[in-house]
Amino acid sequence: MSIVQELFADVFGSHIGKHSERLIYAKGKTVLAQAPLMHLKQVIVASRGVSISADAIAECCERGIPIFFLNSIGEPVASLYAPGLGGTVLTRRAQLASYYDPRGVAISLAIADAKINNQAATLKYVAKSRKESDPDSYALLRDAAIEAASQADKLPRLRDMALDDLRAHLMAFEANAATHYWGALRRVIPDMYGWTERITRGATDPVNSLLNYGYGVLRTRVESALHLAGLDSFAGFIHADRPGKPSLTLDMMEEFRSVGVDRLVIGLVNRRFTVEMTENGRLQDDVRRSFAGKMREHLQATVRYDGDRVPIATVIQKQARRLAAYLRGETESYAPYRAEW
Repeated sequence: MSIVQELFADVFGSHIGKHSERLIYAKGKTVLAQAPLMHLKQVIVASRGVSISADAIAECCERGIPIFFLNSIGEPVASLYAPGLGGTVLTRRAQLASYYDPRGVAISLAIADAKINNQAATLKYVAKSRKESDPDSYALLRDAAIEAASQADKLPRLRDMALDDLRAHLMAFEANAATHYWGALRRVIPDMYGWTERITRGATDPVNSLLNYGYGVLRTRVESALHLAGLDSFAGFIHADRPGKPSLTLDMMEEFRSVGVDRLVIGLVNRRFTVEMTENGRLQDDVRRSFAGKMREHLQATVRYDGDRVPIATVIQKQARRLAAYLRGETESYAPYRAEW
């Protein structure tokens, strides 16, 4: 039996309670899942009508297990942490100070470079299985990968700019890369899904809805990793500061969107994954439940990292610690996650 590291609760009328050294997730007398606390990394409540006991909350806080609440499209609406979980003062002081010195620029450029090159790597990853079966798509995907990666080659010219001045230029390069990226992926999405363009907020089609929901789940992983590393998820670099906006979480997500979510969604729809929608353009409950399970499995898939094979979820944790170490001056540079293909 696999070890439960994430408890995902999305059944209306269900309840999470504590019994001995585990959380019990049940509806009525039917036990839906059990999660030993010694292995549990986080709890996600992804539906209205799910209750959680005070004992379960207290135990999670005592053990540093965050609890996230998502809405029906995968957007986090609340996060619950122990008060001292992110209390590493030296790390946070260094993080805030870095916005005004070269470290903030270096981090921004490193993340943007990783995002663009990871998109290019995903295009090559998707292309390699089509070299013989669909040479036209193979050529299109490879060409798009080259064009996308070329945008990363322009990033070094921004290294002497102030962060506030750099942001608009950096995001323009990212947008140009995204045009090539999504334009090429459109070619390999089956027509049955009716996907024509990348839509973020307000999407009502199956493919964009899967992507957006996946990014919501990914966000919980990144946010948790940042807190465990002692970082402030609201003090970012690439994404502008706004009240209630977890800028650093959104920054670090950029390294993992294509590998952590896009590859999964592309693989599922190419295997004709059934995506039923509600009348108002939301994923059906059973689709969200199935997809969330596949997300958990995918994040446990191993990728190459520092010469080893490591689960994607572990890479996220390691990258958060790597960022914190750089901000504290323990390393000379921040090395972002670069995906293989």
